[in-house]
Amino acid sequence: MTPRISRVRRPSAVPLALVLAVALVALMSLLPVLYILLRAREAGWEHSMTLVFRPRVYELLVNTLQMDVAVTLLCAVIGTITAWLIERTDLPGSKLWNAAVMLPFAVPSFIGSYSWVSILPGIEGLKGVILVMTLSNYPLVHLPVAAALRGMDPALEETSRSLGYSRKQTFFRVILPQLRPAILGGAILIALHMLAEFGALSFLNYETFTTAIFDQYNVVFDGASAAMLTLVLLSLCVMVIGLELLSRGRARYATQRQGAPGELERIRLGAGKPLALAGVACLVALAAGVPLGTITYWLLTGSSAAFDVAIVTRSLYTTLAFGMGGALLTVLLALPLVFLAVRYQGRLATLAERLPYFIHSLPGLVIGLTLVFFAIRYAYPLYQTVPLLLIGYAMLYLPLAQSSIRSVLVQVPSQLEEVAGSLGKRSLSVFARVTLPLIAPGVGAGLALVFLQVMKELTATLLLRPTGVDTLATRVWVHTASGEYAASAPYAALLILVSGLPVYLLTMRSFTRSKQKRGET
Repeated sequence: MTPRISRVRRPSAVPLALVLAVALVALMSLLPVLYILLRAREAGWEHSMTLVFRPRVYELLVNTLQMDVAVTLLCAVIGTITAWLIERTDLPGSKLWNAAVMLPFAVPSFIGSYSWVSILPGIEGLKGVILVMTLSNYPLVHLPVAAALRGMDPALEETSRSLGYSRKQTFFRVILPQLRPAILGGAILIALHMLAEFGALSFLNYETFTTAIFDQYNVVFDGASAAMLTLVLLSLCVMVIGLELLSRGRARYATQRQGAPGELERIRLGAGKPLALAGVACLVALAAGVPLGTITYWLLTGSSAAFDVAIVTRSLYTTLAFGMGGALLTVLLALPLVFLAVRYQGRLATLAERLPYFIHSLPGLVIGLTLVFFAIRYAYPLYQTVPLLLIGYAMLYLPLAQSSIRSVLVQVPSQLEEVAGSLGKRSLSVFARVTLPLIAPGVGAGLALVFLQVMKELTATLLLRPTGVDTLATRVWVHTASGEYAASAPYAALLILVSGLPVYLLTMRSFTRSKQKRGET
């Protein structure tokens, strides 16, 4: 048995407000591309070809692809397994494990990489990158897959079982195809994120296009050469997105509840329960325990661990304010993109939705320089202001919100909106009263992901923040870059602490709300 896959019917006309909102986001997403082309043009055609077709670029290409493929595949497997164990089995303490497996995402990757290097100096290179980055990024798959499992129609599995299919057959032929949008959404985010990763790779001494671009901008001061390397990086991004679109196909998973309301019976692990518990606990210990243990060590033994309470308080307030503001703006911009692509299918809708994914593969340095360039020339009052910084965050992390929202929206039948519209409700009212409550778990997941990433963002923040304003991440970076690891420990510990609480609250809220909806349907 395979799940029923239905094409979502196109409404007759796209609301003008939706078109304008998507056009604004698309224009914003094109700014970095325009900036890169302008800077690359300065190099000239012959010099540009020399910069692209050289042994150094081939070496960077091999390094980048090896890292990207390995980390993405491992994260997809680990994230799917953890989501399945927590959401669909009788694993003890599933609520707590659901928050625990997300905790590594609250640890900045550069802190995680330093932690591993400090205890295992020989971990540098490709193997070290695969280990550290997999432990840091698997939550990007876990969270959307868990949300999709909670919102899945119980009738699918019940019908499959009634037809005589085993649990294994039901999983691979019914459940896994329904999870494909969530898995692919998380995987493409990881693949693109790895293309843009910088801080962790610097600590692990692993060269990719991102580290080379940073060196060209900040060491050699060759903006044209850096722009050409960025164009190659964008080409890789195009390939990743193209593969994702081919894998996804044109099918839309819009399932309707046909069985009795309620939660699916959890699968009993039996003798495998201790092994499953040990596996999840080991994963959390490696991903979160090692960084926390290292930070604790520096707090207790470091001679430079003293800190100014006033500076820490200001940095904490700024971090929380930037995180919440960036998350809210990003989700607001992501909603029209996803809604247009899912409900009003077409090439232009798909292109508009994919544009932010191109930008997600760019280093934060490039986004920061783009906004500085255009702000100074065309909107100087925005230069070094909070609104410009929040726009930068939205440009960087739109795909995080898009992926989470899409994984839930594709499961909401369009017929519900059509019925509400036939009763005389306006499009915006239908969305607010019908669609939004149903996609709340995806919206919550998007808020959590973006909030955490904004709190950890470094390079764009350093360029775009108002003068004299610091976040916890920038304080960590400043001290770490100077070799003051104990001085950075209080800021790193506080950053992980405040990031862990929102993860717990948002994951528990989405779990509770989805459970309530199943009982009320």
